[in-house]
Amino acid sequence: METRPTFASTAIELNGKGHPPRVVVIGAGPAGLTAAYLLAREGVPVTVLESDPERVGGISRTVVHRSPACGGAEFRFDIGGHRFFSKSREVEELWTEILGADMLVRPRLSRILYGGKFYAYPLQAREAIGNLGVLEAARCVASYAWARLFPVHNPRSFEEWVRNKFGRRLYEIFFKTYTEKVWGMSCQDISADWAAQRIKGLSLSTAVWHAIFPPAAPRDRSQQVKTLIGSFRYPRLGPGMMWEAAARLTRELGGDVRLGCRVTGLERLAGGGWQVAYTDDKGHRATIDASQVISSAPLRELVAGLSPAAPPAAVEAAAGLKYRDFLTVALVVRPTNRFDDNWIYVHEPGVKVGRVQNFGSWSPEMVPDPALACYGLEYFCFEGDGVWTTSDSDLVALATRELVQLGLARAADVLDGCVVRQAKAYPVYDDDYARHVATIRATIEAGYPGLHPVGRNGMHKYNNQDHAMMTAMLTVRNILAGESRYDVWNVNEDAEYHEEGNALHGGPDAGGAGGLRQVPLRIRTPAGAS
Repeated sequence: METRPTFASTAIELNGKGHPPRVVVIGAGPAGLTAAYLLAREGVPVTVLESDPERVGGISRTVVHRSPACGGAEFRFDIGGHRFFSKSREVEELWTEILGADMLVRPRLSRILYGGKFYAYPLQAREAIGNLGVLEAARCVASYAWARLFPVHNPRSFEEWVRNKFGRRLYEIFFKTYTEKVWGMSCQDISADWAAQRIKGLSLSTAVWHAIFPPAAPRDRSQQVKTLIGSFRYPRLGPGMMWEAAARLTRELGGDVRLGCRVTGLERLAGGGWQVAYTDDKGHRATIDASQVISSAPLRELVAGLSPAAPPAAVEAAAGLKYRDFLTVALVVRPTNRFDDNWIYVHEPGVKVGRVQNFGSWSPEMVPDPALACYGLEYFCFEGDGVWTTSDSDLVALATRELVQLGLARAADVLDGCVVRQAKAYPVYDDDYARHVATIRATIEAGYPGLHPVGRNGMHKYNNQDHAMMTAMLTVRNILAGESRYDVWNVNEDAEYHEEGNALHGGPDAGGAGGLRQVPLRIRTPAGAS
């Protein structure tokens, strides 16, 4: 049974003690600031500690680049592209409450770029056939027929599963290149289980039929597929505008949001409660006491900073958690070859870039001069690898060459560029991560009362910001009630809460009620196999 608890203007339950708890929130991203704002709104003393000395929002911040090539004009860009759309009415209402009229409604347009031609996303059969040409289309049909007649029995890899489903030609065009760029893994090494979950219910014949006879859009907004919505809301100055407003409102309500404060330790006090140690941006060390701590810091870092120290099994589990990183090269461009997409998926195998964001299509106010454009070229990588360690100037040169190679600009059109690296952008779901997270969760719940992990990195869940916000909302309810009424881990990828969900990594719907978004797993070698 699903429940949708709401924040009515009810009095704080005060935990039966006659006074509200004092809460420290680690991290000023969507989860942290959602928690802080809701607590401050209820009159709870709350302090947010954010390591970034200038900006709030985490990965959902807005970066401002003052371009010397354009007289210092301010170009704003988004780290990853954040559509403000949720199946959760509570999340949508909270966005409206925080930002109101500063939320724009923007058309959604994203396409696939392959072979120098654009393909609508989702694919449209007539356009795809026209772009591929009669000969290539015939090869795709023949490849599909061959795959149906001679399938790989018991497919183990993503490649084998998708080839069985669509044929080799379509697999190579629309699946292989982009998947390998994003995840840094060969499709031959990715488990077929992920393909079966990620592409379930999709068939070539159904796709062609819907392209010719489009189905009616669902009346219920909650029934829409989030990745295929036709429009979305977006703050006029980028996603950071939402979280800057949330920080400001939290302060106005009596909360304290401190920037440049890096948490260095969490000590569980013998008499109950917590002491949080941190270092500010001037190098000064300080502590703050709290009865409750909400943490959106990466689980790996959280466990390492606990006192008393976590058991060896939990420490080992935390050290085993991995992350996928990426960087954005933002180019200021004179848009000779203008396009209106919010972003373009790049399926070209001859370039390293995975997506191209068009920030002016997210909001016109992101670009100060309508005669210019700002494009963000996204490169998926691991912190410390060859892409990550490349100098900014070389990355700008690489992005410029690839933008030209893709036919999206001329070399002379590129006026300026800058680079933003985003570490720990995506928690990695490897073979052992679920076991590691379960170990850490059990350790915290048993030995560290009053410590509440929330958000993407805080729970090592590859989720969207609405999902992260819902984990914070439920955590606040638990704190106000003085008991764990809601299992925060049972927030699913649609930011909905389920009373009865599957265990952390159990059952066929582990990507549903258990809250795990579907991401690729490496092929497991059967026991006893060589």
